[in-house]
Amino acid sequence: MGIFDFVKGAGEKLGFGKKEDPAAAQQEAASEAIMGSKLQRLLTGLGLEIQDLRVGFDDGVATIHGMAASQAEKEKAILALGNTQGVARVDDRTTVGTPEPEATFYTVVPGDSLSKIAKAQYGDPMKYPMLFEANQPMLKDPDKIYPGQVLRIPALKQ
Repeated sequence: MGIFDFVKGAGEKLGFGKKEDPAAAQQEAASEAIMGSKLQRLLTGLGLEIQDLRVGFDDGVATIHGMAASQAEKEKAILALGNTQGVARVDDRTTVGTPEPEATFYTVVPGDSLSKIAKAQYGDPMKYPMLFEANQPMLKDPDKIYPGQVLRIPALKQ
């Protein structure tokens, strides 16, 4: 459990954004409830195994509750939420059924590729498929990462 920071303007769009006029501010609470629902549908659509999943949203912070089947599922849920435009932080309140070592998170910078990240993290650029697999289903193509995106970097298995 913890708070994770993300780049609020980077990531997938879910059909919500900034308020365009002062009258729209009155609808902010309703908009945040809608945003929480959209974020929950995002996770459900990814097929992540999280029992009793609940996602709330308030002022740029997505809060996730539930029990993840594994540490990897938990981390993928955090990253899916955080790599969504409008989300600046994820407040993780999930538990894990079987505790495992945590992966590290890496924020993509301009010029990065999965092979470049694999070389920096593992000493071998040919380990990029491991990074791609560790970040599915959020990543659909190993060549499509973007600056500001946060990725899981699991430890190498000995």
